[in-house]
Amino acid sequence: MSVYKHKRGQWMLPDTGEHVDQQTFLTKMATKQVVLLGERHDIAEVHRWQLHTATYLHAYRPNMMMGFEMFPRTMQPIIDLWVAGQLSTIDFLEQVQWAKTWGFPAEIYLPLFHFCRQQHIKMLALNCPRELVTRVGKEGWEAIPPSERDGLSPAASALQGYRAYLLKQTQGRFIDPVTKDLPDRFIRAQQTWDRAFACNIYNAIENANTASNDIPLIVGIIGKGHVEYGYGTPHQLKDLGVKDVGILLPTLENTHNAEEINTIADGLFLLDKIEPFAERKQQQ
Repeated sequence: MSVYKHKRGQWMLPDTGEHVDQQTFLTKMATKQVVLLGERHDIAEVHRWQLHTATYLHAYRPNMMMGFEMFPRTMQPIIDLWVAGQLSTIDFLEQVQWAKTWGFPAEIYLPLFHFCRQQHIKMLALNCPRELVTRVGKEGWEAIPPSERDGLSPAASALQGYRAYLLKQTQGRFIDPVTKDLPDRFIRAQQTWDRAFACNIYNAIENANTASNDIPLIVGIIGKGHVEYGYGTPHQLKDLGVKDVGILLPTLENTHNAEEINTIADGLFLLDKIEPFAERKQQQ
């Protein structure tokens, strides 16, 4: 087994194990159509990394939008008011029903939201209603009337390996006791999220004012399970015609199995020592 050793606070190319200069690497990433910054939701240091990386990308590509998994599309008007400076932090969190829709401590995400507000970066609500995800999982896409699909198109068929990846990520928590595999309804639900993020990013690109050919860079703040190996949202973006997508991930590990990480992302960044995991409050 080949092992790559990762240095703290540096970027590594997963396909070669090479450490690369941050300025050179992120300048290249800033030329993409979309850059997805995968996350674990409960680690504050991950969100600091997202902020620092987004700041670099914004410096190289000022025409930028930032999409967030945390918000369903129905919250877009409220998010627009926030970026426009018309809501206090308390009012913003109350109106987007943060405690109900997300539940992780707002303070670990607020620096990202304030960054967008201060820099006049349009925030994009990327998610769909949880009820839609549940329905697609139980009933299948075709059973959902077009008027109740939240503007989404059907997901492209899953890539080979996606089911095995999700099974590993969920550590068997949702396994079917008969088949010893993830049930189809779980895959359908996961793909509904993947497709929602992709559709809303695609729509933002299509609706952007590109009369001056200054096409915006879309930076996505999305759970790593939707971006690793290109299985989830990157695959759905490709199906929609958005192919120039960068995947950047933080890591807590200073050694890597070369075979396991070969295609996981375009770049890995080794984080500093993390603080205790944040606790998600039970949704009411």
